[in-house]
Amino acid sequence: MAISKAQQRATAKYVKENYDRIEVKPAKGSKDRWKLAAEAEGKSLQQFIIDTVEAVLAEQNGGNE
Repeated sequence: MAISKAQQRATAKYVKENYDRIEVKPAKGSKDRWKLAAEAEGKSLQQFIIDTVEAVLAEQNGGNE
């Protein structure tokens, strides 16, 4: 079943209201290495990047988040 235009608009609105968007432009070849690392941990590339950044932030803040 095709997704209706109304559903597409509702989804886009929800995403806009609930998520920040960040564009990352790594050097050529990085994406493949990052994807392999993510797969090794059983994660999507997006979740791997988020978890990695959050781990660094937690370390910097001494775990006070």
